[in-house]
Amino acid sequence: MLPRKAILNVKPYQPGKPIEEVKRELGLQDVIKMASNENPLGPSPKAVAAIRKYLGNINRYPEGGCFYLRQAVAKRLKIKPEQLIFGNGSDELIELTLKAFVNEGDDVVVASPTFLMYEVASTAHGAKIKVVPMRYFKYDLKAMKDAINKNTKAVFIANPDNPNGTYVARHELEDFLKGLPGETIVFLDEAYFEFVEEQDYPNGLDYLGKNNIIVTRTFSKVYGLAGLRVGYGVSSPEIIKYMEAVRDPFNVNSLGQIGAIAALKDKEFLSKSKKAARDGKKFLYSELKAMGVRYVPSVTNFILIELGPESCEVTEKLLKKGVIVRNMKAWGLENFIRVTVGKESENKRFIRELKEVFNDYSLAS
Repeated sequence: MLPRKAILNVKPYQPGKPIEEVKRELGLQDVIKMASNENPLGPSPKAVAAIRKYLGNINRYPEGGCFYLRQAVAKRLKIKPEQLIFGNGSDELIELTLKAFVNEGDDVVVASPTFLMYEVASTAHGAKIKVVPMRYFKYDLKAMKDAINKNTKAVFIANPDNPNGTYVARHELEDFLKGLPGETIVFLDEAYFEFVEEQDYPNGLDYLGKNNIIVTRTFSKVYGLAGLRVGYGVSSPEIIKYMEAVRDPFNVNSLGQIGAIAALKDKEFLSKSKKAARDGKKFLYSELKAMGVRYVPSVTNFILIELGPESCEVTEKLLKKGVIVRNMKAWGLENFIRVTVGKESENKRFIRELKEVFNDYSLAS
């Protein structure tokens, strides 16, 4: 049996190792995970309470159109309910965009390095990928715009970006959007939207209606619901209609919907999560500077850290010490690791274990 030709070119995405797997493989009891940009504070307490109350109903299929979640998000964002689509995390929204708008052989523009699923999913759909290198760990929107032609059906922009932690400023985005072809979809991935505090960071929702823009956000990050997989996209009713046509039924589970509605109301947890990321970055920046280790300043809840040619081996040594971080080889960043900002105790443990590993290497420069 032979698969579709496009599948032969796909390099599967490898997620970060879960804590349970590392404990089992290495026989460890105390393991912390700082690899997948999850919320170290756990889920929203209000979400947990709502989910517990609903558990007796999970014998029923979920509400197929996410009606109540749709109403809650529409009210919060001050948009029309028909401008929303919900997915099994933001990843499914990438797939729905490709299914709805990109034919085999169409051009798709992505940056490098960025979130790997843009290229993975586009390749699987048989699109022609145009990869535009980043400059100084930031999107080169001018070069990406130059790569667009009449055959370009989609451009993927993560703002802020993963794994770099950088962002596209308002004036950069506005210059990029001017004069784009009418058939080109701009997929604006704002998974880390809530963490950004910079004044010149653009809210993608402000540009709806001016171009074919799809803005996506998630409950996986700041709201702490990564295990429930709830993401949403915002666009024009027409674009959403086409995406809904290719959406699988019951794609967002009941507990995810219930938890997301409750988490949306948990302003105290949101504030605590943002503060934890802010304070944690300050601590990690200070410690890394003192060690002479370079990093990319981040507006998210993770930091890209340069450790040199031994970074993959450092990742393995940290793993054996019970600290899970992400090596960046899959992104073409062989000298880097990505570290999620954890709780205070986790941040301190990461630095302590990194210093111990440094006793074996001369990595600091």
